[in-house]
Amino acid sequence: MSDIQLLHRPDGETLAWRRIAGLGPTVVWIGGFRSDMEGTKALALEAAAKARGWSYVRYDHFAHGQSSGDWRQATIGRWREDAIALIDALEGPVLPVGSSMGGWVALLLALARPERIQGLALVNPAQDFTERLMWPSLPDHVRQAILRDGEALIVEEGTPRQGLGEYTLTARMFEEARDWLLLDASLPIAAPVHILQGRADATVPQSHALALVERLSGGDVRLDLVEGGDHRLSTPRDLARLVEAVEGLRRL
Repeated sequence: MSDIQLLHRPDGETLAWRRIAGLGPTVVWIGGFRSDMEGTKALALEAAAKARGWSYVRYDHFAHGQSSGDWRQATIGRWREDAIALIDALEGPVLPVGSSMGGWVALLLALARPERIQGLALVNPAQDFTERLMWPSLPDHVRQAILRDGEALIVEEGTPRQGLGEYTLTARMFEEARDWLLLDASLPIAAPVHILQGRADATVPQSHALALVERLSGGDVRLDLVEGGDHRLSTPRDLARLVEAVEGLRRL
């Protein structure tokens, strides 16, 4: 079954999610910033779940896709809380697969519910991106607008799958994210972690993945640097690599 389901949150908001029934740990797709559960990688994993008999869930973050929420109220902490709530609504072990910002959320989830985690698959993980990647890369006039007005409108050209579209960056998002920064301390995650990192990723450079590897402690860590791989890592070869990474973690 993959019909849309809604997880009702205490504040009246709803998370939209889809599920494929199967065996073993539930593979949970956690998408990136401004992404939704209809993306190429999420659907490739769903196809693999159907073909291989996996239990699989994909969902939309608060204020993303078919989930409800005011984008201006979106924060890393909110996305973390929602991921935890979704996991708490499932039974048995889970195997989060986090892409970009979803990698940050997956890591926070693993720290919050360590006993539930079979393993982590991370694709170009963007932990701490607000502080280390996004804020430094913003034009000075945008940073000044956020500091002065509390927000700034961002417009990115391209199709919805090529860019992030038109959206607002809030001072609240940057400030709240500082409560969830991970790279300043050891990360005691006992579950095995498999990271896929594009060497040509201009959004999240490979040095960011290497910094994460340095912080992870307590379990096995595998880092695959994909030659020529960009931020999306969505070529047929990339998708096959992702499926096999998930399959390998399922068998542990």
